Amino acid sequence: MSGLAAVLFDMDGTLVDTEVLWWRSTERIARGLGHELTDADAPEVVGRAVEDTAAHLVRVSGGGDPSEVGRELTADFFRAVEAGAPMRPGAQRLLTALEAHGVPFALVSASPRLVVDSVVGGSLAHVPFAFTLSADDTDRTKPHPDPYRSAAERFGADVRDCVAVEDSPDGAASAEAAGCRVLVVPSLLEVPPSPVRTFARSLEEVTPELLRSCLGGGVPRQDRPGSQAVRPSSSTTPST
Repeated sequence: MSGLAAVLFDMDGTLVDTEVLWWRSTERIARGLGHELTDADAPEVVGRAVEDTAAHLVRVSGGGDPSEVGRELTADFFRAVEAGAPMRPGAQRLLTALEAHGVPFALVSASPRLVVDSVVGGSLAHVPFAFTLSADDTDRTKPHPDPYRSAAERFGADVRDCVAVEDSPDGAASAEAAGCRVLVVPSLLEVPPSPVRTFARSLEEVTPELLRSCLGGGVPRQDRPGSQAVRPSSSTTPST
């Protein structure tokens, strides 16, 4: 490994505060299928691709067509992000610092291209991403390694010299399977530790130096007090 080649950012719940919007969209569609979303559904919703969540809703409700449910989820989520997707605390400062240090970065999302373009054209319009990847740009999306492998290839970089910044178990698993080191900033779901994962409580405490240090190995969660995430609840994902 020759140093930090690139930083690969997840979008929902990492750079922008959209995981709650996704939960609310899923909640609305689930209710239409006769299913009330609870914390037990969270692992099949938070950080998951549209088709995975759609399949889950069809399975637990016993009705609906996965493709149609997926289209409804995408349309509802798109309307929500079009109304505004605020950046997460510390995101702007970190992106500015990376640009100043000459560290390239890209967006690697499990959201559909429609949603990614809406956010990148809105709250992230000023961010100089080298490129963006959506769920539509690879054969398989997270938790498979394809998105992060593709991103490293587009940079012409060794994936082992790239650090992924993620907030969810599926996202972290995708990046790790691809060969990235992973900086985890949890949002709605707890992310389990691993030897290649470093944990931070917020992007506000992340610096280019911390990202470079990730290449040397992960920092166990217990070494970073207070970094454990909370599961969705009525206080973090209120019903609509």
